[in-house]
Amino acid sequence: MELFEFCALSGLLVIAYAIPSLVRAYRDKSKLSPIPVIGPSGILSSYWVALRFVREARTIVQEGYDKYYGRAFRVPTLSKWVIVVSGPDMLDDIRRAPDDQLSFREAISETFHIDYTMGPEIHHDPYHVATVRTPLTRNLAIRFTDIQEEIAAAFNDVVPVNGKEWVSVPAFRTMMRVVSRTSNRLFVGFPLCRDVGYLSMMERFARDVFSDSNTLNCFPRFLWPIAARLFTDIAARTKTAIGYLGPIVQDRLDKEEQYGFDWPGKPNDLISWLLEEAQGDQRSVWNVTARVLAVNFAAIHTTSMASTHMLYDLSVRPEYIQPLREEVESVVTQEGLSKASLGKMRKLDSFVRESQRFTGTGACITPLLYFRYRRLTHACTVVMGRKVLRDFTFSNGTFVPAGNFITVASFATHHDEINYESPQEFDGFRFSKMREADGESIRHQMVSLSSKNVMFGSGRHACPGRFFAVNELKAILAHVLLKYDVKLEDDSGRPADHWLGAAAIPNPYAKVMFRQRTL
Repeated sequence: MELFEFCALSGLLVIAYAIPSLVRAYRDKSKLSPIPVIGPSGILSSYWVALRFVREARTIVQEGYDKYYGRAFRVPTLSKWVIVVSGPDMLDDIRRAPDDQLSFREAISETFHIDYTMGPEIHHDPYHVATVRTPLTRNLAIRFTDIQEEIAAAFNDVVPVNGKEWVSVPAFRTMMRVVSRTSNRLFVGFPLCRDVGYLSMMERFARDVFSDSNTLNCFPRFLWPIAARLFTDIAARTKTAIGYLGPIVQDRLDKEEQYGFDWPGKPNDLISWLLEEAQGDQRSVWNVTARVLAVNFAAIHTTSMASTHMLYDLSVRPEYIQPLREEVESVVTQEGLSKASLGKMRKLDSFVRESQRFTGTGACITPLLYFRYRRLTHACTVVMGRKVLRDFTFSNGTFVPAGNFITVASFATHHDEINYESPQEFDGFRFSKMREADGESIRHQMVSLSSKNVMFGSGRHACPGRFFAVNELKAILAHVLLKYDVKLEDDSGRPADHWLGAAAIPNPYAKVMFRQRTL
């Protein structure tokens, strides 16, 4: 394409984007005017706040939370206004709203342009979510030995300790590989879960989804189908994945046809669970492969970030190591290490939950902000993000017209004195102490849901994989405590999280040192 033609096309695209955006902004401004705004609300001036939001989201959301707690406020992003809410009543309104009015699925779909980055079947027929919610969760206890084995094998490979010598490893990359291998031991089984090419392909798939989503967001909605043809390639990614998964899926289908549904030696993993749920066209190699890609996308990066936060918190707070070890060793000595015994490690559960409360995934739970950061991809948790499909009125009278996005101020909620004593202090045993009170032994587990802790969302759209994620995190921490001594590579304090928009990214460059545990 000649330079003149390229410039002309670029100019037309800018005009095509700018005019609809300005019209939409003017229309939205009038409809949303009763909801207070943080910063200027002018059609053009609000873009200044949107640019600030990329670097100062936590400050902006906190300002709105402090001024309008229990009410709604709005903040501008580069693509649209975001309605941020807080307080138990408004969160409960979101929880109780019907899906045809406040849609979690449409929020997810529009965030990641799922039709164009993962495939329309993932958007319109997400039966894999039910598979994660029920069969995967139900089989955690049965498959726990495999989970434990893969954690140990992964650490042996990625943390090559040599006796009592300290070994330095990049924390985030190390935890991502441990989490990826452990998750895929349950998803696709051994030996594929240890295949370096397969694991790299899954990580690359997630990066491509984030990158393509960002690219499509540069275009107005009516150009998404054209832009997707130019800049995304679902077919190529799925074909690459089929190179690894296709023979496995086809073998399962062939054996089922030959021997029946419960054929001898049938593996107990995600592929089998998906085939048990699938009907008709869902039972194809392509369709099942797309589901495995989607589940990996949802599971690996969020758990990798959580485990990295957890590792940093343990490394800079050595006073927690001994009491945590004593609890783990006491339970393991009596009962061994299992899903059931993990449930009895209250201090361990508390430490992991506090790590997530203290840092978590970001300033607000929103489906709108996601980034590709120097080859590391991250997203804010989207469990309580909703797209308004029909006009919605909160119980306090706040009216939100259709077409807008609603989100929750998660970081501010988790650091509010209304919800927690001394919320700005890290108290690793905060929740285990809460569980000592009468009638509180269950309420403050990490998997528990409440308006005070929204890391997993609430109601029927709460994270379906949270039971797996929490058990994986606790099993990883228990293994580290039993096998290693850990510390940071330097003594400069906890590596600073990197905030990009509303996302709190664990420092991607910091290193943690391991050595064989000194008894």
